[in-house]
Amino acid sequence: MIRVLFVCTGNICRSPTGEAVLRQQVAQRGWSDRIEVDSAGVADYHVGEPPDHRSQAHAARRGLDLSGLRARQVGLADFSQFDWLLALDRSHLVALKAQCPPALRSRVRLLMDFAPDHPLREVPDPYYGGAQGFEQVLDMIELACRNFLDQLPMTGV
Repeated sequence: MIRVLFVCTGNICRSPTGEAVLRQQVAQRGWSDRIEVDSAGVADYHVGEPPDHRSQAHAARRGLDLSGLRARQVGLADFSQFDWLLALDRSHLVALKAQCPPALRSRVRLLMDFAPDHPLREVPDPYYGGAQGFEQVLDMIELACRNFLDQLPMTGV
């Protein structure tokens, strides 16, 4: 089993979107029994809350259901439980690496590293913007997740 954790600030916009997108793409490839996906935030601002209603609405237009997800904060156990901890921007990457045991730091990556041709290296926070920001987040995450799955060695997993 490969375990993937998406991480953003409060776990109400970008990381739950990443979780839902990757789950959908995993299911489309028939890999749901081999890849587990979750999300968390580096901060505890929204623990227990559902994703932002705008994230839910934009995701629903693409066939993604975020309604059952609840925000949680990254914990020390996540570094050993997940094979991949995918940060949505560099501030999350820095926070994760600071908390991560040194022997496990190779598990922490920036999501957009899997979309090297995209002009943006970080998924921008759509929270204070309009509808276009939520659509941009979805587009970027969909691209990076496709590329991420394409590079996974799925034989024997």
